[in-house]
Amino acid sequence: MSTTGAAADPLAALGSLPGVADSVESVRKAVDRVYGHRIMRRRGNEITSEAALRGARGSAALSGADWALEEVRRRTDFSVGEGDRTVGAALRLTAEAGQLLSIWRQSPLRVLARLHLVAAADRGEAVGRPRQSGEKAEEPLVELPLPDADEVAGRLEGLSQLIIAGGSAPALVTAAVVHGELIALRPFASHNGLVARAAERIVLIGSGLDPKSICPAEVGHAELGRAAYLGALDGYVSGTPDGMAAWIAHCGRAVELGARESAAVCEALQRGAA
Repeated sequence: MSTTGAAADPLAALGSLPGVADSVESVRKAVDRVYGHRIMRRRGNEITSEAALRGARGSAALSGADWALEEVRRRTDFSVGEGDRTVGAALRLTAEAGQLLSIWRQSPLRVLARLHLVAAADRGEAVGRPRQSGEKAEEPLVELPLPDADEVAGRLEGLSQLIIAGGSAPALVTAAVVHGELIALRPFASHNGLVARAAERIVLIGSGLDPKSICPAEVGHAELGRAAYLGALDGYVSGTPDGMAAWIAHCGRAVELGARESAAVCEALQRGAA
């Protein structure tokens, strides 16, 4: 997302795109329904833990490791194969995201570096820093044009400035732009999709839309399917008003589906307690 020549608050301007206000309102209603469930008053921590597990599973699935939820739940060793490492990275990122909220608004680039460090674990000297000139990005299933290191640096700085400046943009819009921009740039040598979805989670939590992290957008992204995800990303990368609006709406639908997932967990817990 280029900010050159843009309005003083370009993120807020995206909120006026056709259909975006409806997506924002629909997401708010879906989130409020989960938070209003009576089981949340007594067992909110359990809902948060379950949402984290399901969100990690969904994010890993979009990066090529589509495991059954129960397999993620029971497994303890995530070091054997590439799929194992992907799921392990997603779980680590989900656990780490909540620890970085206070830093995000002051230093988003520092948070992104930390997220990559957590995800990549032992990938050598390329860990925790943006790609340098000539370095490629490993990102399974994403075939978008790869910006060079100079463009990555400039656009990351622009994104950072927007986040630090704040503004009046709805949380959904900011989260969608952060997610889309990180996938478009793939600023790290690996794990960009996992990092992008963890950053989306941080925005949704830190904005106050989903402070207890019980509406995992990653679940919704996975449920909508890889083809729809990549198609919506094409719209974001196009930079057109229709493309941007479609990506924001896609992210909104993902949050709604994440909220629906946690509502189902609440219902199951309530039946068990009856």
